[in-house]
Amino acid sequence: MDLMKPIYQLYEWYISRNLNSECMPKHVAIIMDGNRRFSKIQGNINVVKGHEIGVDTLEKVLDWCIDLGIEIVTAYAFSTENFNRPEDEVEGLMNLFIKNFKRIVSHEKIHKNEVKVKVVGRIDLLPESVREAILEAEESTAHYNKRLFNLAIGYDGRLEIIDAIKKIVMEVEDGKIAIDKIDENLVSKNLYTAGLEDPNLIIRTSGEERLSGFLLWQSSYSELYFCDSLWPELRKTDFLRAIRDYQQRERRFGI
Repeated sequence: MDLMKPIYQLYEWYISRNLNSECMPKHVAIIMDGNRRFSKIQGNINVVKGHEIGVDTLEKVLDWCIDLGIEIVTAYAFSTENFNRPEDEVEGLMNLFIKNFKRIVSHEKIHKNEVKVKVVGRIDLLPESVREAILEAEESTAHYNKRLFNLAIGYDGRLEIIDAIKKIVMEVEDGKIAIDKIDENLVSKNLYTAGLEDPNLIIRTSGEERLSGFLLWQSSYSELYFCDSLWPELRKTDFLRAIRDYQQRERRFGI
């Protein structure tokens, strides 16, 4: 029996009762860091198993967000740089994506809570089998608009901005827009996250304090929260503390 469980439950209750439901962030973005380190610390599991446990954590976080009334969640799952990891790890991750996107098609909680699922990133870089599974998941939830869950796969913030610039340049060359019409809104409309509100809060686990190329344009005015827990070990108390910290800050837009 976990002797600490009652204490954590009491702490969860204590934090929850002091949260303001009217001041919840509408959009929370998450850098799910620490799966590999978690696997190494365990000593007897391979790195793909660590990622599998990380998927379980993500499901819990989505449940917590639904309970708190958070409408949009964007999770950083796989960067373009991750393709450089060992072949067996990349293959294991691709298989995990296929398995879990196929699960979404008939996932009871996803459909009960009307969660629209969308992938943002360079999907063209992914294997065809993964792209097909993504399409199935997106099509099965496309009619929902109550909540939104975005998964950043094949994603890189700098590449996203470069791709947006290329699209705008093509429109200028085709005579569709004039150079003096280029503004922040136009850039935003050409990002992978087009139509998506910028995140109010970005959470990163594992103790690292950097964005690692995640939502570089969109995070201009986001509040940042860094948590020491490795992603597979993230507890509800950790998440609630991030929300509490967000609510205690005085948000400023500018310096």
